[in-house]
Amino acid sequence: MTPAPTERLHALDAVRGFALLLGVAFHASMSFLPGPQAWIVMDEQRSELMAITFFTLHIFRMTVFFVIAGYFGRLLLERCGLKGFVLDRLKRIAAPLAIFWPLALTGIIAVLIWSTIEVMGALPKNPPPPPAMTPTDFPLTHLWFLWVLLIFYTAMLLARGVGRLLDGGGVFARVVDGLVGFLVRSLAGPVLLAAPIALAFWLKPDLMAWVGIPTPDQSLIPGAIALTAYGIAFSFGWLLQRQDGLILGMARRWPLQLLVAIAATTTAYLILRGMPIGGKLTDEGLRATFCGLYALAIWTWTFGLIGAALTFLSGHSPVRRYLADASYWIYIVHIPIVMALQVALRDAPVAWPVKYALILAGTLVPALITYELLVRHTHLGWLLNGRRIPWRAKPQFQAQEGIA
Repeated sequence: MTPAPTERLHALDAVRGFALLLGVAFHASMSFLPGPQAWIVMDEQRSELMAITFFTLHIFRMTVFFVIAGYFGRLLLERCGLKGFVLDRLKRIAAPLAIFWPLALTGIIAVLIWSTIEVMGALPKNPPPPPAMTPTDFPLTHLWFLWVLLIFYTAMLLARGVGRLLDGGGVFARVVDGLVGFLVRSLAGPVLLAAPIALAFWLKPDLMAWVGIPTPDQSLIPGAIALTAYGIAFSFGWLLQRQDGLILGMARRWPLQLLVAIAATTTAYLILRGMPIGGKLTDEGLRATFCGLYALAIWTWTFGLIGAALTFLSGHSPVRRYLADASYWIYIVHIPIVMALQVALRDAPVAWPVKYALILAGTLVPALITYELLVRHTHLGWLLNGRRIPWRAKPQFQAQEGIA
């Protein structure tokens, strides 16, 4: 069991913030995807480079996040106990979801109305019906990850309770610890972690290959692929934290992991190149190859990126610390801003790289300004980051888990 650290886990914090900030780059790319409409706002200019960006980021971004979330989740439980853990997760996960989900949805709807009027000149007389707001038809928007985190926290607490009840001698726990240690230290680790995800892909013949893991943002009941992929990632991170220092083993062979990730991603992309975003692979051989490559890319990216961060980002950096703290707020507010800028720039007579840069800057700058003025030093900072930083506070070096 890992003792409570005396210092913040800087590398993992950086990875968590990096994964959330990449969400801005990911969603900003979607208006430039080639082919038929794949996003609420589609630019008049399209780019294969944006398709590559979209495809690559979606492979690893949220899996990396859920590994860190699992790790920090168990660390928080060990430090604060069950009651403290539950209260903290209600404050920093459930409350932001309840507060910001209706605001995010309102912003998205407003931009959608604006975009429709810009394209059609008026709202359609017979608009599509709104979501039914049932468990299977519920627009969680980009805040779906908070809902899924609550599901995973509940599942792990239940599993922990059952384990203590049925495995009083710790035999099963030692077996699990041995397996997790093997996955971290062995070259076969990413392959074994990828296998259940590849199978989940294969069992869905109508899988939209471009999308990979279907984002569970339209239902309160996540789909089988998302539960499998993100559930394995969260559980792996949770179990990693049981063994002191085991996560440092992910720093071994990180260059090899990234090389394999790039090769698997490139090959998977070439299989899909020229296929519409919503297209499906019909050749069984290609489909099997794609499922295996995509799943392998998920876990080699995850091992490689976390390993590289542990190697190079373990020291304290005020800039990384600030961005890690700000990333939660930025991710919460970014979608309506990104969409509004995509509408505003859709027909602008400038090259798509300029538009993309303007969308990124136009999202990140106001998000950072509002974080500094409205969040970091206010009760919102207490809600999102677990603390309210006084305006003239000295740098803090104590352990402090992020939203994960």
